Amino acid sequence: MTIDAGPATNGTPAGAPRQRPGYDAETAARLAADAAQIVARYPHPRSALLPMLHLVQSEDGYVSRDGILFCAEQLGLTAAEVSAVATFYTQYKRHPNGEYTVGVCTNALCAVMGGDTIFERVSEHLGIGHDETTEDGKITLEQVECNAACDYAPVVVVNWEFFDNQTPTSAIEIVDELRAGRPVSPTRGAATVGTFKEISHVLAGFEDGRSDEGVAAGPATLVGLGLAREQGWRAPAMDGTQDGEAEAASTVPNPYGSAERPPTTPDDTDPAGKRGPAGEGATAEEGKQ
Repeated sequence: MTIDAGPATNGTPAGAPRQRPGYDAETAARLAADAAQIVARYPHPRSALLPMLHLVQSEDGYVSRDGILFCAEQLGLTAAEVSAVATFYTQYKRHPNGEYTVGVCTNALCAVMGGDTIFERVSEHLGIGHDETTEDGKITLEQVECNAACDYAPVVVVNWEFFDNQTPTSAIEIVDELRAGRPVSPTRGAATVGTFKEISHVLAGFEDGRSDEGVAAGPATLVGLGLAREQGWRAPAMDGTQDGEAEAASTVPNPYGSAERPPTTPDDTDPAGKRGPAGEGATAEEGKQ
């Protein structure tokens, strides 16, 4: 039984006979050198699969059949095992992706702040839907469940770089600039957006020298930290803290007021008994286990 690993990068249809499967010798040697660096980071070779998939994606613009077979050979896995991982995570594309992936957050907060409208307008403007790519190969559009930037809703990401506080008009301007080949500047992070292949290589674990560019955390993210410093709030000392170590604790407010520890038993304000030392959502009894 032969398991098809997907379309080949040389244009051979999936399932069709191939005389020379895999990358050409020069490409294979270059990827193997990078793969060796990736594998060296882990105690077990198969643990390197996730960054290895980003590596082959940086070569082909998606996880191709050649990429699947390369990962399998390098890590001593079967094509089926590699394909199972590649199809589980949405950052791995199993068909050719655009030069820029534009992800519009339509999760709860971004949606009520206009995320749904942004996606609809951009989709109509580009003539494509979710996980579809423009004919020029420039833009792949996605609905994203959460961009993890709720303090700047609604948020759009381009190859995982943040564009905060967007509107339908500003989002359309971004995709038009990208299609015209002009650089765009994220709200935070790198000064410009790298291509899908370039960012995939970074995600494989190879620095591009741009980690110190731009703003790392914007004002909205730092409001709580500033307030805590103004008020002199400090995290309570944890068990085993030595003298002076409390001063180095994170500067965040104590949500339990003057109490040093969270409540461990149900009370009138917590009738279900769902708070406790085991963390949010845990009952006091569960916290003892």
